[in-house]
Amino acid sequence: MSKKENVFANLKSDFPSGLVVFLVALPLCLGIALASGAPPLSGILAGVIGGLVIGSLSNSNISVSGPAAGLISIVLTAVATLGSFQAFLLAVLLSGVLQVILGFLKAGSLSNYFPSNVIEGMLAGIGVIIILNQLEHAVGYDEIGFEGTVSLFRLDGGNPFSDIPQIIKRFQFGAIIIAVVSLIILIMWENVKALKKLKVLPGALVAVLAGILINEYFVRTGNPLALERSHLVALPVPESFQDIKSVLLTPDFSAIVNPQVWVTAITIMVVASVETLLCIEASDRMDELKRYTDTNRELKAQGIGNMLSGLIGGLPITSVVVRSSANASAGARTKMSTIIHGTLLLLCVLTIPTMLNKIPFATLAAVLLVIGYKLARPAKLIHFWKKGIYQFVPFIATLIAVVATDLLRGVALGMIISVIFVLRGNLKRAYNFRKEQYKEGDVIHIDLAQEVSFLNKAAIKATLNEIPENSKVVIDASETVYIAYDVLDLIEEFATVKAKEENIEVTLIGFKTAYELQNTDNNNVFVAHNNSGKARDKKQDIY
Repeated sequence: MSKKENVFANLKSDFPSGLVVFLVALPLCLGIALASGAPPLSGILAGVIGGLVIGSLSNSNISVSGPAAGLISIVLTAVATLGSFQAFLLAVLLSGVLQVILGFLKAGSLSNYFPSNVIEGMLAGIGVIIILNQLEHAVGYDEIGFEGTVSLFRLDGGNPFSDIPQIIKRFQFGAIIIAVVSLIILIMWENVKALKKLKVLPGALVAVLAGILINEYFVRTGNPLALERSHLVALPVPESFQDIKSVLLTPDFSAIVNPQVWVTAITIMVVASVETLLCIEASDRMDELKRYTDTNRELKAQGIGNMLSGLIGGLPITSVVVRSSANASAGARTKMSTIIHGTLLLLCVLTIPTMLNKIPFATLAAVLLVIGYKLARPAKLIHFWKKGIYQFVPFIATLIAVVATDLLRGVALGMIISVIFVLRGNLKRAYNFRKEQYKEGDVIHIDLAQEVSFLNKAAIKATLNEIPENSKVVIDASETVYIAYDVLDLIEEFATVKAKEENIEVTLIGFKTAYELQNTDNNNVFVAHNNSGKARDKKQDIY
């Protein structure tokens, strides 16, 4: 085995970084399961598989996989739609199969076709959903179980104001105290430089420990603010191997005939694959050694991971930016760091489930509220607003649609709007001739690009229609390697019919009898004034 492939050669740096990632991942795995309306164990299982299985199969040295906040809304909706968590597990398994197929089809470059404003809008929408769903856990209203339905602020009173007293009665003030303290700790860890440098002590872990200690103090002192078991994490505590087997949920294969299972599987496959590919790109940039990941191999690894996760009761898995960035900043050198984090998660759930069961939902809600804010921070909205309407409209439309409908419809709407803007840009770009810039005697030059597709037809048609009578036109295709038949037909019709009717002198340069589709380039339309006696001594862009 070469030095580059020897994952045991850098244990001195990989073990500490693996420990850091484990400390970051543990509260996130539990919190994401909570936010997804899934059993807490499902989040841990996804983290274990992401570390051990995907970490071993992938050739990414920095990326860390596990349950992702970006899939919370999908899981939440799918479990309610399909009627059982077991049917959802089948969708997770099928999504893994589809991801493996994508890998063999070499679809690793698919992420390049999703506009960044749509992806950011999707993530911002997910952030808003996380915040809305975690507010009730932050105030101690945990009666929704694992169904994921939001009910704290949905009463049947006459108006919202008349409902306020009833809503307040549902608050658990011990949970509010824990959530507030946890938020303060998380905010301090994000903003105090000295605390940020404590890489082996992540803010999320400190917040979780603080939540446990506060509630334990309430319990031991008999304080009425103490939280009951229904407000704490409930992981199974296995005492034997048979107990472990009994707590693992398996897919309901009878649901394979349900069309919604396949819709959910395709949705998970698309979103998880895109998130993974985007994270891989970011992880490769964070790699100090500038190694590149085989994205097709990554899709196969993710697919196998999701198949296994669905088989044993885990959440869907993606490569995750938060854990990957923690891994890189902690000094990881190889993928052994990811494998170590997965191993520690497995040992944790097998050896100290009783300690994990002391974690209040309120402190996990605080961790998720911070994640939601990071995904949907106002600065992101301002950023796209400053980028202009073509960037902002798809972003905000995707955000609103994801929150109001679901993730798939939201992304679809954002993609449709983006395509419309692209088409509109093609209509306006390069072929907009303005009569006010034309002076009598000028020669109008239309230089065609390397590729002229049917998308340019409307723009060229508008340009030709604006050409004044009794003028001179030069249409130059010398640099053009491809012209769509529709455009050729349009130019021929102009030269043989309209030009004669309006006394327009047309010169065609460089046109071929056949064209092959090749690369694209920008088109140019300009007027060359005849002031100097040379047709093209002076050029003026007219778009």
